[in-house]
Amino acid sequence: MPTVVIAPDSFKGSLRAVEVARAIAEGWHAVRPGDELVLLPQADGGEGTLDAVEASVPGSVRRSAGSVTGPDGRPTPGEWLLLPDGTGVVELAQSSGLPLMARPDPLGATTRGLGEVVRAALAAGVDELVVGLGGSASTDGGVGALSALGLRFLDARGNETRILADIAEVDGELPAVPLRGVTLLTDVTSPLLGPSGAAAVFGPQKGATPAQVGQLEAGLERFARLLGGDPSAPGSGAAGGTAYGLSVAWGARILLGADRIARHSGLLEAVERADVVLTGEGRFDAQSRSGKVVGRVLALGHPRTGVIAGQVSADPGVWRASLADLAGSAAAAMAEPAAWLRGAGALAAHQLSPR
Repeated sequence: MPTVVIAPDSFKGSLRAVEVARAIAEGWHAVRPGDELVLLPQADGGEGTLDAVEASVPGSVRRSAGSVTGPDGRPTPGEWLLLPDGTGVVELAQSSGLPLMARPDPLGATTRGLGEVVRAALAAGVDELVVGLGGSASTDGGVGALSALGLRFLDARGNETRILADIAEVDGELPAVPLRGVTLLTDVTSPLLGPSGAAAVFGPQKGATPAQVGQLEAGLERFARLLGGDPSAPGSGAAGGTAYGLSVAWGARILLGADRIARHSGLLEAVERADVVLTGEGRFDAQSRSGKVVGRVLALGHPRTGVIAGQVSADPGVWRASLADLAGSAAAAMAEPAAWLRGAGALAAHQLSPR
């Protein structure tokens, strides 16, 4: 009996990874009901990280952080995950993600809610903290989160400020790092500054105009001179520079999130035993191999791998299916993503299954 591993990322703004995996499985099962389907929803530190870890670690418990500050200042419910070994998992996208904005505000959006959720996890006495960074609405260098954790950012007159370009002094103290440290899970390898950095690459995705990208870059440059550390470190540009801020100010270590989630879920072992491997994401493009879930799965090199994506704008080098192509348009695919995922799963069963 062939074994099929289904290990997709979430389709951002549409379906959670667990829902994507389930829909693909339903489509495959309709064609080949006798195959063994192993559903391993994945994440890379961005949206869906809590869901993926909860699905793969038995005994995980969702905890409420109460009402926290959303990225545009409105309150939003905060959540984190407690693992049986005492690890606390926090997802930036859950409290400070772009979809939580009423409208884009590239200069004013904040990560303060992330810091408030982290504070709740620390108060519960976690032994290790894992923070998923991805899908952020802001480019604040983590100033909002660090402020919620106890730092004060002052301008030249000694007044508190959230504007990166105005920060002249940093005061206050951060809480003690948990016993086993703080790990930041990133979904990109971008540095903080420059043409491949947080402002230039991701600012426009958050609504920044070219002039605003320049303002954000200048602010991050000033912040880096003040805080020190290495702004060229891979991944430091993740989540609008939040990876840089937390790693330098708090000593957190930066890792690729897809690798950590893969270990939690047993992906490597499952792929070794699989006859077919299916993965997917909302859009497969040139960035998909740079720290993303799909790139991580492709790197495992299984000879019978397939990619299912909402849209495919780059060649993954393996069998692929685009929901937009199947549905006739991206709008049609987004209107009924689960239905088209089932269709893609059925197509994969016809074309990719072992004979």
